[in-house]
Amino acid sequence: MSARHWLCALALVCAGPAGVAAQALPDPTRPPARLYTPADDATAAPRSMEPQLQSVLIARHAGGRHVAVIDGETVRLGEQFRGARVTRMTENEVVLVKGREQRILRLFPRTPSPQRLNERD
Repeated sequence: MSARHWLCALALVCAGPAGVAAQALPDPTRPPARLYTPADDATAAPRSMEPQLQSVLIARHAGGRHVAVIDGETVRLGEQFRGARVTRMTENEVVLVKGREQRILRLFPRTPSPQRLNERD
């Protein structure tokens, strides 16, 4: 088989069957649908009014800085976010206090602890 014939055969194999349509793969970097609303989509549901904790960065050394990203805004421990003071930060949550009201923002929803089948697990 000549090189030309070989390339044509390879092109046909790579093209796949004519009746099969390619499926689009989901973009792993696209934000969740609840956070993403295209600008031209007038029928989209409004975003939640609840602030969304997006990231927490805590220095490993004692006295290091604590920084969180809430709704795209960077805040440090002790600073204000929409009238509430950031009073505590852990790896997975931030506590906001406004007057007597305390709000806990979590990176991940709470999940139940897995049950152990025996003591060696």
